[in-house]
Amino acid sequence: MTAVRCVDLCKTYIQGDTEIKALDHLSIDIDAGGFVCLSSPSGGGKTTLLNAIGGLDIPDSGEVWIEGERIDTKSKGELAELRLHRIGFVFQAYNLIPVLTARENVEFVMQVQGVSAEDRAARAMAVLQEVGLTGLEDRRPAQMSGGQQQRVAVARAVVSRPTLVLADEPTANLDSKTSDDLMDLFSELNATHNTTFVIATHDRRVMAHVPRLIKMLDGRIVDDIQQHAS
Repeated sequence: MTAVRCVDLCKTYIQGDTEIKALDHLSIDIDAGGFVCLSSPSGGGKTTLLNAIGGLDIPDSGEVWIEGERIDTKSKGELAELRLHRIGFVFQAYNLIPVLTARENVEFVMQVQGVSAEDRAARAMAVLQEVGLTGLEDRRPAQMSGGQQQRVAVARAVVSRPTLVLADEPTANLDSKTSDDLMDLFSELNATHNTTFVIATHDRRVMAHVPRLIKMLDGRIVDDIQQHAS
């Protein structure tokens, strides 16, 4: 099954008098259960592509399909529902809610989904254990290291059991050991739950870690490499 299909995507931004082609007739297929890295220099289009796949940004033209369903023609409300139930996001800045504990941050998405308090608590505790945060459930973000906060963000992204996780520069604020640990965690979640991962990064350590590396330049795919992940 194809988890993500992009067909002839174009997206142009205007900066002053300059026209920037963030996506230039780009097409790509990603299989369900895939573990893929998008790599490009700054401004090469990887984040724009990630945002198009997640319905955060609508392309100027072309088609975006998630699990056989076209999403680029959906309304904002329909896209919000899609993201709520089927797509998990991991951002460079973590985007945790400062006044909530780790457990409460993880529970937040399920609360919006209408999951019962009992089920929320059980699932949050289970996924926090899965990401190695047992004993830190009641700490707020300011009481945690960057790596621990990123693990909370990962737990929040996967607790709602999405079929697709999109991660934008997830290791940018982490040291090499924590980055390796995070990628090991992604690999484990991918293998255990068959969750599709698409990661945008310029971190060479991340690129070496994935089975499929897609290199982009000026909004186009210039290389699509199958490799043995380290």
